[in-house]
Amino acid sequence: MTSFTRRGFVASASTVLASSVVGLKPSFSQSNYPNRPITLICPWGAGGGTDATARIIGQVMEQKLGQPVNVVNRTGGNGVVGHAAISSAAPDGYTIGLLTVEIAMMHWQGMTELTPRSYTPLALMNVDAPAIQVKADSPYKNIKELADAIKAAPPGKLKASGTGQGGIWHLALVGWLQSLGLQPNHVAWVPSNGAAPGMQDLAAGGIDIVPCSLPEARPMIDAGRAKSLAILAPERNPQFPNVPTLDEQMGPHKSVGVWRGIAGPKGLPADVQDKLVAVLKEVYDSKEYKEFMSGRGFGIKWAEKAEFGQFMDESDRQMGEAMKAAGLAKA
Repeated sequence: MTSFTRRGFVASASTVLASSVVGLKPSFSQSNYPNRPITLICPWGAGGGTDATARIIGQVMEQKLGQPVNVVNRTGGNGVVGHAAISSAAPDGYTIGLLTVEIAMMHWQGMTELTPRSYTPLALMNVDAPAIQVKADSPYKNIKELADAIKAAPPGKLKASGTGQGGIWHLALVGWLQSLGLQPNHVAWVPSNGAAPGMQDLAAGGIDIVPCSLPEARPMIDAGRAKSLAILAPERNPQFPNVPTLDEQMGPHKSVGVWRGIAGPKGLPADVQDKLVAVLKEVYDSKEYKEFMSGRGFGIKWAEKAEFGQFMDESDRQMGEAMKAAGLAKA
């Protein structure tokens, strides 16, 4: 793992003195930003989808800014450690981070007091909707047949997996079950360490359903051991054109999915925000970013500043409703 040195902002003695006199924090506004390396915090481990997304963003940012962008994995606490590191950084633009959907989930579980409002939102970069996978030789030919089978089955007979209890894909299933008029636990949830082991268990016949993103399901689908019945999104994924949407087969449905976006600590100066948003838009529009993401089947979606903040607020609301319905939210 590459080591790094995090350089903090050092205000001059006169600035600190003047700020203390008027009771204000020192200003971090900089006309020549950036003039030294930037740290991009990734709250999840090396090798995963979030890490890969952070690294392609950092790589293209370096090209555009002419300054190193060092991706640093700050893992632990199911995402709490890394998200806390982004929030607590100096608001000077030299430490930013990749927020993930878990920031709209962790506080509902009582894991942290951090919420999407704990940051300066800069740009939404990626959204991946859940899809519903079953075993390749499953009798269900489409999502409606599976829905009818779920309704007809006694509670707990059918089993699903793909993440831990209360994880994003569990909540996606809860939302779908509720839209069918069923209780959140009508399909029993079997916790796993992620979509990959969940898909392996599906192929082996240990469970019946895996709700996860299509890129995560792809290895088992390509191996002919699983099939996807629907993607819970308004539009088909261009990398998986043969997988129909739930909307096409059963009507409109709102679903929770994974998302990733760049943010900084609260108090980031407006001029620094504008510079970062501009370069992130260049990253988003670049051939390198689009080819990297599409090659892995990752969805891309752009929203900047206030719009990204509103997107996170809506995600937070949806997560809270789903967790409360499933009995997973702390009082």
